[in-house]
Amino acid sequence: MASLFSFSKKGGTFRSVKNVPVGAKGLTLKQHIEHTLGTGAVEDAVRLPPGEDMNEWLAVNTVVFYNAVNVLYQVLDETLCTSQRCPVMSAGPQYEYLWADGVKASIFFRLGAACCFVNVACTWQFQYLWADGVKVKTPVKLSAPDYINCLFDWVEDQLDNPAVFPQRYGGSFPPNFAATVRNILKRLFRVYGHIYHSHFRQIERLELEPHLNTCFRHFMLFTLEFNLIDERELAPLKELIDRMVR
Repeated sequence: MASLFSFSKKGGTFRSVKNVPVGAKGLTLKQHIEHTLGTGAVEDAVRLPPGEDMNEWLAVNTVVFYNAVNVLYQVLDETLCTSQRCPVMSAGPQYEYLWADGVKASIFFRLGAACCFVNVACTWQFQYLWADGVKVKTPVKLSAPDYINCLFDWVEDQLDNPAVFPQRYGGSFPPNFAATVRNILKRLFRVYGHIYHSHFRQIERLELEPHLNTCFRHFMLFTLEFNLIDERELAPLKELIDRMVR
């Protein structure tokens, strides 16, 4: 299991985990998260520590959450989540999103039967179309692995851009930083939605269910603590979220 946290794949190579902002304070915040999680007090791990800057807290946690879902997904990448097995990016059977990033978001909702979440089985479907607003302005349908790799590339572009995520602790954040974090976390949630709806049985066989649930619970407690994802975006996993954190 140790290797699960040390690397992940990117198109046949390894996609490195991202570092928190350089500096003693950034590492201290990361260590605070890890220590609090280690005690089992996940609720305490998501709260803003007294006297800390909110943007710094969002930045450090966004890196932590990206690394967690990135590594989890790469366990499935190229072997279990393929273009043949997952020809569309979805999170179960009757809901369709048209996604555009950065400029305008085109969303089309198609409602199916009421959700019945039993052992992560559901009659909703969320289907996501890819557009980054820069290279791809018109939403396009991609397979799940292509979509998720585009998503991860897009997130890494944000994390590596010092004008968006300062590379040193104490750097200046842009005025729209919180909105950028919300966009990143909204999209990372979609990866969890795909994993739970399309690959949960495979996760069970790999004996990674406890790790998946721990990562997702931490992610959801944080996003709910600071109201970072709209309620309608959470619909694919609503009943699971209610059981885990509410």
